[in-house]
Amino acid sequence: MEENNANEREEIFSERVRAGKRTYFFDVKATRSNDYYLTITESKRKYKEDGFTYEKHKIFLYKEDFDKFVDALNNTVGHVKEELLPDVDFSEFDRNKEVESTETSEKGSNTELKWD
Repeated sequence: MEENNANEREEIFSERVRAGKRTYFFDVKATRSNDYYLTITESKRKYKEDGFTYEKHKIFLYKEDFDKFVDALNNTVGHVKEELLPDVDFSEFDRNKEVESTETSEKGSNTELKWD
């Protein structure tokens, strides 16, 4: 059991993004040698007869891949916005971000994500 606790590193920094039944967690953790890495976790609520459970999927992202990951994500999202859905006004989705931001501001937390 002690070995399992060693694998779960303390979070240095954490951001949460709520998206309907899914929540995304962006957590910075440290290795034993004080090197940092990012875990991205998707948590999806699933209803069962006796209540609900959470299905989780996790990605580990190491510093040497940060720039490649961000570039690929930005290129992919840009392609969808500009090429596949050019007529969609994505700013209409920002009102949810404003509501969430207001809720977290009241709690003293900032949820704005910055990739660059």
